Amino acid sequence: MNTTTGIEDESGPSLGSELRAVVDRYRGWLTVDIAEPPAHPDPDLSALLASPFSSVDDVHDRLSAAETHLRGEGDRRAVFLTVYAAMTARVRAGLTSGVFDDPEWVRQYLVAFAEYYRRALVAFERGERVAPAWRVAFGASRGGETLVIQDALLGINAHIVNDLTFALDDVGVGTGRERDRRHADHLAVNTVLKQLADVVQTTLAEVYAAAGLTEVDELFGRFDERATLVGLRTARAFAWENAVSLADWPRLAPLVRWRVRTVSAGAAYALLAPGLDSTVLEQLVAVERGEPVLAALSGALHRDDAEQPV
Repeated sequence: MNTTTGIEDESGPSLGSELRAVVDRYRGWLTVDIAEPPAHPDPDLSALLASPFSSVDDVHDRLSAAETHLRGEGDRRAVFLTVYAAMTARVRAGLTSGVFDDPEWVRQYLVAFAEYYRRALVAFERGERVAPAWRVAFGASRGGETLVIQDALLGINAHIVNDLTFALDDVGVGTGRERDRRHADHLAVNTVLKQLADVVQTTLAEVYAAAGLTEVDELFGRFDERATLVGLRTARAFAWENAVSLADWPRLAPLVRWRVRTVSAGAAYALLAPGLDSTVLEQLVAVERGEPVLAALSGALHRDDAEQPV
C-alpha cells in the first residue's frame, strides 16, 4: 500500500497519456463541431430528473426511466444510460451479497456519483454550462452521427474521468485504515464492472440494432482504451488519485480541477477523432449495423480507388 496516495494494485494514466489528452483537448476544441443543446428543454425528461436522487434504488429506477424516454425519442444520449443503468443494477446487487466491506459508504458513493450525471444532463437540457467532457458527449450523441460504441464511451469517459473525482471527494476517501477500507471497496467496484463488460456489449448490440458491435471494437483496436485513459480500471484509478489529492492537499484543488477537466475533455475529443478518415468511419457504421466486415472494407477500398485521379 502506498500510504501517501492510498493506491494499491493499480495506477492512473501515464504522463504520456495525460499529455496526449491535453493536446487532444485543445486540438479538438478548435477542430470538432458539436451539436448545440436543444432549443427547448424536454419537459418530460426535465421533470423526471428535476429532484436529487435519494437512494440507490431511486438512482436505478429514474436512470432506467430516462433511458426508456430518450430511446423512445430516438435520442442517442440513451446509449450511455443503457450502460449506466446496467452498471448501477450490478453494483446494487453487490451491496447485499457481501462484496463490499462498507456497503453504506458505497451506497453514498453511488448516489453522489449519479448526482453529477443528473445535474449535467439537466443543465445541458437548459442550455447551461456543463463540464467540457459532458458538453462533447451530450452534443455528439444528440448529433446522431456517432457510432453506438462512441456514444457509450463518451458517456463513460465524462462520468468516470470527469465526475468520479468529485463524487469521491463528496463522500470522503477517509484517512488511515478507513482509507484503506474505502479504497478496497473502490477496487471491488472495478471487479463488478469487469464482470459486466460482455453483458453491456451484448445489450447495446440488441437494443440499438448494432449487430456488428464486437467487430467494430476489434477494428478500433486499442483506440477505445486510449480515449478512456487506457481502460476503465485506469480511469477509476485516476479519479481516486485526484480525490486523495483534494483530501490531503486542499491548496492543490484548482490544479486538480484543471487536470480533471482538461484530461476528460481531451479524451472525449479523441473519441470523436481517432485518426480515421470519413470513408472508413462510414464503413465502421455499416459494420456496427451488421454488414459483413470484408464487404464493408471492400466497399471502402473500391470507393477510394474510384476517387483517385487517373
